Amino acid sequence: MNSTTARAGALTRPRLRAPLKLHWHANMRTCEIVHPSGSVELNRSAGEILARCDGTRELDDIIGELEAHFGISGLATDVYRFIDEARRLGWLD
Repeated sequence: MNSTTARAGALTRPRLRAPLKLHWHANMRTCEIVHPSGSVELNRSAGEILARCDGTRELDDIIGELEAHFGISGLATDVYRFIDEARRLGWLD
């Protein structure tokens, strides 16, 4: 696999960057990204997206899973925006 192909895979199959961990709170309504220097509190929607970012799912498949899970359509724009921001923050490979 060349570097262009590897980069394309990273863009279409997002993965939570090591050593970050996703930790759900007991109420399952919120979660946090835990990293060596602390944590960042997230809402459920962000957690549901990041929980699916394991490097095995295409981004469009993640969107489809979320739409099926929540019983709504039209989430693509919001998910793409969140993924872009998560990448900018260094949370995703």
